[in-house]
Amino acid sequence: MSTTATKTLQATFAPPTAHKQSKLNDLLETYRDGLQEAFDSGASTMSAVSDIVTPYDLPYQAKAALCNYVPKLRKTYNAKELDDGHPIRLTNQATKFDHSAERDYEFTWWVPRPGRGTNFWIPLRINPEQEDLWHDLVSEDAKAGEIRLQKHRKNWVLHVTVEYPVEEPATDGDVTHIGLDIGETALITGCALKDGSPTDPFVCSGSRAKHLRKEMHTTLKRLQERDASEWRIEDRFNHYQNALTDIVEKASRQAVEYAKQFEHPVLVMEDLTYIRERLDYGKYMNRRLHSWAFARLQGRIEDKATEAGIPVEYVNPAYTSQTCHLCHRIGRRDSQAEFRCPNNDCHVSTFQADINAAANIARRVDPWGESVPLDKAGRDDSPRDGSGCDTATTHREKSVPAQMTLTAYEESEPSASDD
Repeated sequence: MSTTATKTLQATFAPPTAHKQSKLNDLLETYRDGLQEAFDSGASTMSAVSDIVTPYDLPYQAKAALCNYVPKLRKTYNAKELDDGHPIRLTNQATKFDHSAERDYEFTWWVPRPGRGTNFWIPLRINPEQEDLWHDLVSEDAKAGEIRLQKHRKNWVLHVTVEYPVEEPATDGDVTHIGLDIGETALITGCALKDGSPTDPFVCSGSRAKHLRKEMHTTLKRLQERDASEWRIEDRFNHYQNALTDIVEKASRQAVEYAKQFEHPVLVMEDLTYIRERLDYGKYMNRRLHSWAFARLQGRIEDKATEAGIPVEYVNPAYTSQTCHLCHRIGRRDSQAEFRCPNNDCHVSTFQADINAAANIARRVDPWGESVPLDKAGRDDSPRDGSGCDTATTHREKSVPAQMTLTAYEESEPSASDD
């Protein structure tokens, strides 16, 4: 039995000529000008946005994407202001690719430009692990979605969303839901639920990644202050990005290996779709960049899980870090590492905070787990969708969970070098 999966393909442009670089810069500048005007106008419908962006010298694929995207910024994502680094968005009508084994860069993209006869081909440097999907995209065996084109310093990075058929993982019998909480101090915290209780938690330390991000920021800032040559800055930037990529690859592999030890595992993660739009733009640059790292790590976990035949589910992230996994009441975190439940009748008094969050994520994949958490002990639950409350799932006897602290589990720390 087959189903469909979605993946985002990534490619970096081969160094463009000066003429093509100029065209790309013009496209990016014009797109952002149109996006800014449409956003500032408060336009909330596709037709209203169309009236604003039509005069701009943009390809129709970009205008169509703006008409669809701008209304969502305020109505869906509640964005207050725009980030200066927005990528160019293009509809799937811009997904024209070509392949030839005789070229140094085998895959190329037909870059859309306004006007007739102005488009041009650009060679792509693809991820070798995604080559099969690129072939499917060229042959149209995979369905293309939105395109995003982002400029990182002098590099241009292309993201293409594709939908492709996969064999549906077998989940006969009782499944084991495994929540994965993505964070900073702990890069990944995994927790399986057995009869509603956290079981054999897994923690991958984020200290190495945190250190690298801080070191990268400091190093690049100092190089810029000293007017270092562009190649030197680019070299350092690539060095840190490669090291962070290595951490993401190792951490995602460890998470999937952890899931494999359970019978019929199902990985559950928070839905961070468009988290970039939900943040307060122009205020917390480091948080924005780190949020993109969250999505990147989730993507690699999903890729590896799909290859291993493990289903992946996404749930609403609201309150997962503030709710007691056992009684579902909102508690507090007196420290980053410790969650405290306010309910005197609950077996949980204090619990390791990230494991508590991972347990909530695993629980929430069940429709019964989507109710709004209690804000204090003694108040009746009020399900968001009108269904029965969470207590319907707790009628059977449960074992009393141990009080987990920071020393209750082993941390595994990926490094930027192969050990």
